[in-house]
Amino acid sequence: MVLDSAGLWLVIILVGVGVGVLGAWLDVLVKWLGDLREGRCTYGFFYNQVACCSGLDPGEICNEWQTWSEYFHVTSIFGQSLLQATIYMTLSVAFAGSSAVLVIIYAPYAFHTGIPEIKAILSGYVLDQFLGAWVLLIKAVGLALAVASGLSLGKEGPLVHVACCWAFLLSRPFRQYRQNEARKRKLLAAAAAAGVSVAFGSPLGGVLFGLEELDAFSNDSDVMWRGFVTSVIAAVSLQYIDPFGTSKLVLFQVSESGTTWRGFELIPWMFLSVIGGLLGSLLIKLNAAAAVYRRHSQLHNFPIVEVVGFTAITAATSYLLVFLRVQSSELVANLFQECDPTKPDYHGLCNPTAIWANVFLLVLTALVKIAFTAWTFGMMVPAGIFLPTIAIGACLGRAVGLVTQGLYRAYPTAWIFSSCPPDPTVRCISPGFYAVIGASAMLGGVTRMTISLVVIMFELTGALSHVLPLMISVMVSKWVADAFGKDGIYTVWIAMRQYPWLPTRDFRDKGQTAAHVMKPVSNLFVIHDDGHGCSVKELNEFISRHSFGGFPVLHGEQLLGMVMRDKLRACLVGLIADDPSMEQRCTFLPPSRTGQGDSGMVNLSNLLEEAVLQLRKDVPLELVVSMFQKMNVRHILFSQEGKLVGMVTKTDIVWLLTAESSHAGALAERHY
Repeated sequence: MVLDSAGLWLVIILVGVGVGVLGAWLDVLVKWLGDLREGRCTYGFFYNQVACCSGLDPGEICNEWQTWSEYFHVTSIFGQSLLQATIYMTLSVAFAGSSAVLVIIYAPYAFHTGIPEIKAILSGYVLDQFLGAWVLLIKAVGLALAVASGLSLGKEGPLVHVACCWAFLLSRPFRQYRQNEARKRKLLAAAAAAGVSVAFGSPLGGVLFGLEELDAFSNDSDVMWRGFVTSVIAAVSLQYIDPFGTSKLVLFQVSESGTTWRGFELIPWMFLSVIGGLLGSLLIKLNAAAAVYRRHSQLHNFPIVEVVGFTAITAATSYLLVFLRVQSSELVANLFQECDPTKPDYHGLCNPTAIWANVFLLVLTALVKIAFTAWTFGMMVPAGIFLPTIAIGACLGRAVGLVTQGLYRAYPTAWIFSSCPPDPTVRCISPGFYAVIGASAMLGGVTRMTISLVVIMFELTGALSHVLPLMISVMVSKWVADAFGKDGIYTVWIAMRQYPWLPTRDFRDKGQTAAHVMKPVSNLFVIHDDGHGCSVKELNEFISRHSFGGFPVLHGEQLLGMVMRDKLRACLVGLIADDPSMEQRCTFLPPSRTGQGDSGMVNLSNLLEEAVLQLRKDVPLELVVSMFQKMNVRHILFSQEGKLVGMVTKTDIVWLLTAESSHAGALAERHY
């Protein structure tokens, strides 16, 4: 018992430290590769721009960092522009293409975000190939290349997958995890929390993400405690490494912008919340439509060509728009910042004479980014949707903040601004926090997260006095988005890929019974034991023909029980080794009923599931759905006077709950 507990906490600590180190390594690699598209450090090729210019005071010019045109001593303006654009686009295409090649050749499971698959695994779906060593390596390297290419994607969501891969590999030497799926899932839940903690620098937000989005801790307080410990250790490890030399957990962490907020600001904030809900719902629909189109078009057969071509389009467009040219993390960091005379002005955002030009550019950036994100999230590269969604919302929020600030400066004595100082040169409105509100609303509209989202944004900004506006924006954006569809982006992808994951929402039948979804016994593949037994050869051929997880066993019409495929196959392997001719006969009847104790038949009654759940077919369908959701069973048998009449599997209930989705099963590789 002591060794068991020691092994458990050893793995928890190693997972936390490992995830923190992996997160820091990815931050440094992404920043260096991204900066490489624009220039290099004079005294060290492997220094990114932040490391190259460290130690300088705010506003001081960094002479150690040179653009490529400066490095190659190109003097003409046309030559500088041509060289910079060529290198920028070439490296973008090379990074994204390399990421796609790595994923397609070495680890197809490394594509996309990984959160839908993690949700399915935590609900009981066994998919160990998704957590292998190659998947971890390719996911990490491919993610760095994809993010650095400038595609509209982020690394935050995929870090959950990376963390779970790392935890899975660490658990392999320990038998308590290797032979126990329940313990393995508890460890993966803790690792997922650590992944979010490192992605956002939000230890508490990581735990709440596991509780709300992954539904990982609802039935076990010990799992939540382990997730909390892992999350804190991962955050401490990242803080200790300090990849950016800023003593901050993430690149765009900002300090509290002010101590008070005014009542009239609820008007623009509510507007941002509604816009976030509408655009979040629109982004989900566009992304689903793009994914379905990709699957049924020629692009499905040429994924590398798609990635290279779309990266070229993204790079060319991004180079022309100043707010798209930089990495999304840097854009968000600058949009969240307030104007400070001691710091350089980021592309004139603090210039009061350029308000409308900045508003136009910010709105245009948001719209372009919506289109890019809708298509990119689904290509054959590792991709997260958190950061681009935050960037879209931050652009719109900053634009609204600039308009509100401009109105205040133009009409400082208007009654609506009566709570502000009469002097317009004194700060009253903080456009940076409007960007935070916009980011929260947009992210809430896309993911439908609530409590965990508020905590994550609070930990990112440190704005304790602004928690209430954050809560209001997330609440309103979710209400608005729910009016156009109840499912967030991850639930939609789970439905499209048809993973056996059940949403936790209540199901109300319309007088229907289990018979409406039950597969009748005539349509089931069952094992018949007529009392004379089955040969090993017959059983082996039966399970080879049918790939289901379990089979009902009948004696005549009487139900004997359920035998699981894995148990039966393991038993048959031993019997075949003892008798290669496979003529040995087996029976599932208990010894008390065979009456043939000396016949030489192998009795397999001990393989039957002892606690198989049986109901009558006329029970309410609502009860059946509730039992699948709360008991996490894989199948329910229906019998009448001991005779099998039908069966319902978890997959049947998944189809029932996702039937309203317009793209349910559109991306499924096979039916489970």
